[in-house]
Amino acid sequence: MKKKVLLMGASGSGKTSMRSLIFSNNPASLTSRLGATIDVEQNHVRFLGDLILNLWDCGGQDAFMDSYLSIQQATIFQHVGVMIYVFEVETRNMEKDLEYYKACLAALKRYSPNAAVFLLVHKMDLARGPKAETLARKSKELKEASGDAEVTVFGTSIYDESLYNAWSRIVHILIPNASVLSRHLAKLAAACSATEVVLFERTTFLVIATSTLPPPPSAAATDASAPSKTNGQPPTEASNEDGADSDADPHRMVPTRYERTSELIKAFKYSCARVREEFLALEMELPDFTAVLDELTRNTYVLIIVHDPTVETAALRMNIHLARPKFEELQGDSLLA
Repeated sequence: MKKKVLLMGASGSGKTSMRSLIFSNNPASLTSRLGATIDVEQNHVRFLGDLILNLWDCGGQDAFMDSYLSIQQATIFQHVGVMIYVFEVETRNMEKDLEYYKACLAALKRYSPNAAVFLLVHKMDLARGPKAETLARKSKELKEASGDAEVTVFGTSIYDESLYNAWSRIVHILIPNASVLSRHLAKLAAACSATEVVLFERTTFLVIATSTLPPPPSAAATDASAPSKTNGQPPTEASNEDGADSDADPHRMVPTRYERTSELIKAFKYSCARVREEFLALEMELPDFTAVLDELTRNTYVLIIVHDPTVETAALRMNIHLARPKFEELQGDSLLA
């Protein structure tokens, strides 16, 4: 099963760097060595075994953009599942960028009317003003430029976890019946007495599905935003900038925990590769919680977080082992659906 993904935006906006970081396991420090994309660079990225992302990285130079919108329009914009358009946060050519974006959006409506559209305000680490205010202003501007088209806007940077958050949401919509995986994760969480279970794709470590149990009754009243069984993608939680609230409620979970975990594990895998070792699994037994990260299927890893000190890591590993056949079956059914 192939899903066509268009990656578009002005030259120098950071499209190739983010693709390298997510799909080629390159660290952010090495992306400066990458050259500009010439015309269209196609990559077939195997994701979850039989699902193949046909990723079209489109060069953003004016000559190429004009060609995409004229003689190559049908080729570029047909059979698209997702279009990702990247805007540099501090670009000096926003007016021209918006003109090209509007033209691409019109072509997408013509040839792939059901395609999802994601807009990435990239290089947020270079924003001159407060990041939240800058992103809100840019989001408003981009949504107005999009007219009646339904778009999703993310602020991203290759130097923090925001890029993993955006790409996890993007690939999630390409996975058929991901909610089925999430429901069975909830059953695995109950069997393990786990606070949270997260399913990652093996290569990219993007989040596929999650399941989070409600907090203890004593904390439920003070944490109305705590997620229960989620729809398979990282839940959207209000950011908590008041440290007092976090201290008062120890059960409040960090909103960026999923994408931060993806970033840390990818960095650890890269460190293992540098010393010619292969990452297999991870166990952590700390005073506050226990965490086990292990292979669930041939294409996924599962992270189980337990706060009950009486639960042994061996029991968690045994449950993962027993759940493997079922999740292999569910994954195959999901991709064939």
